Amino acid sequence: MKKIATIIATFVLLLPLAAQANYAQRKDVQEFIDQMVDKHDFDRAVLNQWVAKANRLDGVLEAIAKPAEKTLTWEQYRPIFLKKKRIKLGKEFIQKNRVLLERAEKETGVSKSIIAAIIGVETYYGRHKGKTSVFDSLMTLGFDYPPRSKFFRSELEHFLLLAREVDIDVSSIKGSYAGAMGMPQFISSSYRAYAVDFDGDGKRDLWDSTADVIGSVANYFKKHGWQRGGDVVQRARVKTSPENATRNKLKPHTSIADFRHQGVITNKAYADDVMATLVTLEGDDGIEHWLGLKNFYVITRYNHSALYAMAVYQLSLELEK
Repeated sequence: MKKIATIIATFVLLLPLAAQANYAQRKDVQEFIDQMVDKHDFDRAVLNQWVAKANRLDGVLEAIAKPAEKTLTWEQYRPIFLKKKRIKLGKEFIQKNRVLLERAEKETGVSKSIIAAIIGVETYYGRHKGKTSVFDSLMTLGFDYPPRSKFFRSELEHFLLLAREVDIDVSSIKGSYAGAMGMPQFISSSYRAYAVDFDGDGKRDLWDSTADVIGSVANYFKKHGWQRGGDVVQRARVKTSPENATRNKLKPHTSIADFRHQGVITNKAYADDVMATLVTLEGDDGIEHWLGLKNFYVITRYNHSALYAMAVYQLSLELEK
């Protein structure tokens, strides 16, 4: 196993190296500005001022090319999030915010331990919210990262709309290298779609309102189909290689009955028509097999990674002890 320092160095967001990009002079940027003016009635002069000051963040381009979820094994990834201190702080977070968490659990069906685990994995319970300019990051990824430029231009559009809706300064907002913000690290489209005013002050504040953060994470999971009281994953034994064992396909695609017929066995019995996916991980003791159920898939809607979902799930179990 690699030294933990090397693992963390791979995982931690790379510091964004900035270079003046002259975005305001680019045709594709001006076409985007035209869209924001025509579609959303933004002030052209203001947009030109913002993009003229935007920096291309080469560190962001490096980071997105090597996300930890795609470069680390489960053996390397798991220790990052299942540390004693993160577990201790998570239990303290639950104790401090028990009333809010129990209210969110009652209203949405999402367990308080899952809500807390998401916040713990994302920002260490609000301690690490990101130091990258969200505007610069989205400009960089939207206009200088062809593989996903369409997605990030859409997020840039949502970010500008969000800034207008919640009255925030575009240039002051910091977040992750991919433009995620606040304690729960919502991207702009998710903020607009799923953030809720859980403390009743008329605002949806995912930076400083723990109530809004808890309510919004719970709402996100509810809207994505979280099953109240449902299992997340179940350890499995694999006798032969199943024909439907697409490596870590996230969405449940095969019935429990079909998996059983193909030699995938679990200790817990499920109805034959329950859908699942086979998750294969490289753990401390070798290959691990798990059947991921609907709630496992819902966690991956937050971050499209089996490693991420397993880290959230296993942290939530620790927080329940």
